[in-house]
Amino acid sequence: MLERHPDAPSGTGPLPEALAADDPRHIGGYRLHARLGSGGMGVVYLAYTPGGRPIALKAVRREFAADPEFRERFAREVASARRIHGLFTAQVVDSGVDDHTPWLATTYVAGPSLQEVVRRHGPLPVRTVLLLVAGIAEALQVIHGAGVVHRDLKPANVLIAGDGPRVIDFGIARAADAVALTGAGLRIGTAAFMAPEQALGLPVTPATDVFALGALAAYVAGGSPPFGEGPESGALYRVVHEHPDLTRIPRDLHDLVAWCLAKRPEDRPGTAALIAAVHAHPSVGPRPEFTDGWLPRPVLDEVGGSGAVRHAPTVLAPPAPAPAPGA
Repeated sequence: MLERHPDAPSGTGPLPEALAADDPRHIGGYRLHARLGSGGMGVVYLAYTPGGRPIALKAVRREFAADPEFRERFAREVASARRIHGLFTAQVVDSGVDDHTPWLATTYVAGPSLQEVVRRHGPLPVRTVLLLVAGIAEALQVIHGAGVVHRDLKPANVLIAGDGPRVIDFGIARAADAVALTGAGLRIGTAAFMAPEQALGLPVTPATDVFALGALAAYVAGGSPPFGEGPESGALYRVVHEHPDLTRIPRDLHDLVAWCLAKRPEDRPGTAALIAAVHAHPSVGPRPEFTDGWLPRPVLDEVGGSGAVRHAPTVLAPPAPAPAPGA
């Protein structure tokens, strides 16, 4: 049975699931405790360090692990990702690039994703959206500074804690590109949040992530992606050829979001300009900080925080001591 850690603060993050019968019980010397989720790239597990700290460990899918080009790129991307030490990112703490099943472990953030928050609570207030944009833009600055383009920035890849957002899942999307071009049904990125150049298969740059951040902001402020949902082919067509639908988002956000969603990469703001625009916005005021009140109370109650100092992860009771990594 899965149990809460007795010393864990209260809070409701994403609910881990029990390991399936075919899930491994150990990876890289870490004992796996539960499933946190799964997707196109692999399965994410809740694991614990020997000292009892929770980590999120992602094991990549078999078709990626069997591809030599993926493994080579994965090693390079993980080396870059390990240089990322941003306050708004989930830091890489360990990896197994040469293991039979390649894996990557990051710090565990127990708060819900932006996708979950919007699904449960609806669109968020203007000030909250602006602060999220600034925090995520700062995360992108650090990611880009390490030579990495996220390529799949979307609401599901941004977790919310009481002291701000955490961007996750950077560092392996590029490694999967070669497999995605040949693997049936595989595509790196999410159509509703792709930039036009990414949808067309052209080279991606940091501006690609800025476009995704604009689409993410529109989703959080309006409750739906600016290029609609439905079949992937339709969303990709609209991303490339049509203007975004901003009718659901407050007028105060139109200029900023539209700037990020410019069709041409060179017409989008850089992350520094984007942060400056947030700070200058009248809805933010003189304190662009993740202090009390930055989140609506129902959302803050869900992440378990009472302000910038405290955020409460939902941590399950750790299993029996595991062997040291590499043992």
